[in-house]
Amino acid sequence: MAERDYVSTPASDELNLKDTILGLSRDLQDLRAGKISPTEAHARAAVAKQIWNGARIYQQAIKTMMGNAKPVQETDKPKQVP
Repeated sequence: MAERDYVSTPASDELNLKDTILGLSRDLQDLRAGKISPTEAHARAAVAKQIWNGARIYQQAIKTMMGNAKPVQETDKPKQVP
């Protein structure tokens, strides 16, 4: 089993990209089996394209924010009373 990529996995999980991939695969199988029309398959692919576009924008935003982030000094923590 391949080692899990903990850097990109949270975004992938948050955006449910695995479900999108599985759905596209299922759509292709349904198209080939004649269960959906080419027009419907095209519409589904267009929606999937927008999902991927959103994922790309999301990833780029995270990369930009992380690139501009600067470490902050530790703030004074309130003392805990036992």
